[in-house]
Amino acid sequence: MPELAHLLTLPEGKTLEFKRDLSSPEKVIRTIVAFANGAGGTLLIGVTDGSRHVVGVADPTQVEEKLANLISDRIAPRLVPELHLVPWRRTYVLELEVYPSSSRPHWVKSEGTDAGTYLRVGSTNRKADPAQIEELRRLVLGRSYDEEALPELNPEALDFRAASELFAPGRSLRRGDLRSLQLTTLHQRREVPTVGGVLLFGLNRHEVFPQAFIRAGCFQGPDKSQILDSAEIRSHPARAVEETLSFVQRNIRHAVAIRGTRRQETWEFPLVALREAIINALVHADYSQRNSPIRVAVLADRIEIDNPGGLPPGLTIEEIQRGVSKLRNRVIGRVFHELKLIEQWGSGVQRMTQACLAAGLPEPKLEEIGSGFRVTFQLASAAAPPVDDLNQNILRFLRQHPGMSTSQVAAHIGRTPRATRERLNQLVQQGSLVALGTSPNDPRRVFHPAKGSLGP
Repeated sequence: MPELAHLLTLPEGKTLEFKRDLSSPEKVIRTIVAFANGAGGTLLIGVTDGSRHVVGVADPTQVEEKLANLISDRIAPRLVPELHLVPWRRTYVLELEVYPSSSRPHWVKSEGTDAGTYLRVGSTNRKADPAQIEELRRLVLGRSYDEEALPELNPEALDFRAASELFAPGRSLRRGDLRSLQLTTLHQRREVPTVGGVLLFGLNRHEVFPQAFIRAGCFQGPDKSQILDSAEIRSHPARAVEETLSFVQRNIRHAVAIRGTRRQETWEFPLVALREAIINALVHADYSQRNSPIRVAVLADRIEIDNPGGLPPGLTIEEIQRGVSKLRNRVIGRVFHELKLIEQWGSGVQRMTQACLAAGLPEPKLEEIGSGFRVTFQLASAAAPPVDDLNQNILRFLRQHPGMSTSQVAAHIGRTPRATRERLNQLVQQGSLVALGTSPNDPRRVFHPAKGSLGP
């Protein structure tokens, strides 16, 4: 149990909440239900939720008994959290410790199962929708959504040829392997596809799961008001990884350097981190949510990758940053692992973080947003040099005549080669241009617009 002094230094979040008193018992009960349905949590009574000022409880034993009775009378199924009276200077704080429950879902009795089941999202309590309630039930039974049978279909609904081609580099796929990979299962003595089998290799998977695709977009500025490029990626998920990465690559900037006889490319976002985020979105998406595709947004200062479904119940962002992993989709995860798309369980977030830090970028931002999860890759906070009229003229000229030298650009803009070289180097550092040459002093050095660079 964390020390009270330490808890008071923390902000409210997925596993921590402060309450001044029990004057709003409904809110307290909803928080306890949400904690039990998720990763657990600590509720402190006698602390103001804004300033975290300890006001204490006037009659500790009476408040403790009242809270115990509220929990017993208003929550189903029965929940027995730990209650502690913690001394603080001349008063007491009532500390309630809730653990992830093996009897999920819990709900507020007066509101019923459908309306009274709550989940914790950030520092708020949200009503669980029917799909989330079903996920809580599957969690208790040790099942995942993509392991469920689709009895209305038969194994011929799976594209065995496409599956065989994907597995070919590692092994020869046999019909019997569909069962061992849980792409099919037995249902009432009949072999039928699983949800995961259809999501991965279904011939008509978009008729069964119309939301199971990736919607990608590139936008003009830091918001999504003006779109420049878009794509709907509907390939088999294992192929969609590289197709989505290719979309991102054509819409971000990169630099090229010639080192000896080798051509070396450097992207403004590390590709290994982007690939991991795309794979994680495909593996951990909640495919039971309708009308919610995976979304990839390339903006001027960041890339956002969203998947439907928050973290699996019982998992926190802090845990996944430490390498803890809970697969939402076991069939998809197992197949991705066999296809070598996943190297080691739980290492994806750490690999993304290391790649970003090595590239001089901030750590990826991980957050639960509503009923979804988002990974954001942010450019470094240093602002890019402004593109003035003369630089715009250079960019327009090189878009029309790529491969020009410093002297050719200087003749076009009416400046000396030395002044022009300074501007060209500035645009290369900014990422708007790519310089091809053996060194900055190479007299044969020529300039091209950076792939994906935007401008007038």
